[in-house]
Amino acid sequence: PDGLALPDDLPLCRLDAERPAWANQPDTAPDVPNLTPDHLAYLIYTSGSTGKPKGVMVEHRSLANHIGWQTETFGLTSADRFLQRTPISFDASVWELWTPLAIGARLVLLPNSANRDPLAIAETIRRQEASIVQCVPSLLDALLPDDGSTPFRCRYLFCGGEPLSTALAERAAPLATEGVVNLYGPTEATIDSTAWRCTGNTAWQPLGRPIANTRVYVLDERLQPVPAGTPGEIHIAGAGVARGYLRRPGLTAERFVADPFGPPGSRLYRSGDLGRWCNDGTLEYLGRIDEQVKIRGFRIEPGEIQATLERHPQVAQAAVTVRHDRSGREHVIAYAVAAPTADLEPAALRRFLAERLPEHMVPSAVLRLAALPLTPNGKVDRKALPAPDFTAQTATREPLTPRERTLAALFARTLGLDRVGMDDNFFELGGHSLLATRLVSDIRTALDVALPVRALFEAPSVARLAR
Repeated sequence: PDGLALPDDLPLCRLDAERPAWANQPDTAPDVPNLTPDHLAYLIYTSGSTGKPKGVMVEHRSLANHIGWQTETFGLTSADRFLQRTPISFDASVWELWTPLAIGARLVLLPNSANRDPLAIAETIRRQEASIVQCVPSLLDALLPDDGSTPFRCRYLFCGGEPLSTALAERAAPLATEGVVNLYGPTEATIDSTAWRCTGNTAWQPLGRPIANTRVYVLDERLQPVPAGTPGEIHIAGAGVARGYLRRPGLTAERFVADPFGPPGSRLYRSGDLGRWCNDGTLEYLGRIDEQVKIRGFRIEPGEIQATLERHPQVAQAAVTVRHDRSGREHVIAYAVAAPTADLEPAALRRFLAERLPEHMVPSAVLRLAALPLTPNGKVDRKALPAPDFTAQTATREPLTPRERTLAALFARTLGLDRVGMDDNFFELGGHSLLATRLVSDIRTALDVALPVRALFEAPSVARLAR
């Protein structure tokens, strides 16, 4: 394009000048001496969010396995039109480019100016009649109008990169005549390792089952399989496992380990993802191992809280993170995006979670957002999630009696807030069982009243506890 400056010494291959030579090339694979399936197909860098970016080396056999599985499983043909939307820095772009080239299908290139514009993306799909479309759930949610209309139709709608809620999958179902497909796989295992054609008979969409020539294990820290229903780290073996990281032998040895269940010389990739097997043989995603946090002595997995919140019928998307308050205490905070026409009440969502999770996993606050913030690749930008303002949740009714004023001051001091109103709920303002114990102890000292901790759970506001 105009204005693009290239170095003078950059070697160029002019395809138009080479056109006459094409006629002399064979229709079948060229006979290149010493070329094998073990040669590299591509090198792609993973996100640097967890440290220095890592160059993943993927061989031809791995890419060929993915293309063969996808083509056969979904009946892809030369009549299909593939939307190429994913940035090439993201490994999901690999199959968008290479699968249509391998089967002679048409490639629909999305204009760069339209990549962050849901209306322009939908218009391109509709105008170009794209039949194979892929997007992360966050973008898919933005593509779906609130009025329930259908902005486009395609054969298959593939989703990956983030957990896919059933509510979102059901909203998207009218767009895809042959199904919405949930894909899962790290870059180090060649794009996708499992797949699941979404159905509406479950509260969440599992990661599914392994693709062709792929084995998936859920293991403990000793590389031993865990029982169904028990969380463990997802390990991947088989044709998709990459060669390793470019010029990073130490990290390669750490993440690509000997496979104790496979043939001699085979390797497992340690994904760092937390999952568990379901009784029907499908795999459930529970978040990242490195996202596990320990709060008040309990190990908490934010992904499990997110999955539970997304089971709510009126929640389209959710995210969970951990934040520190002004006193330095850690709090689990949840964020929810409402499904169209839904009227979500954060307090009701917190009660929904409290009915399904242990007390230590219930978020200190649930915030409703119009949309989750996204990174350039379309994933949730957790650093951009807003911090909760517990003070803004406090009621305006002020304490009147000396006892009420004392209790309100003790509530506020324990919670690290400037003030607490008469009707504010201790637990909805970030309180938990350990803080409840501290508050009851302070009440005993200040008012010479011996209350059991249970009393605060039964009367969690200043007004009720004062009575």
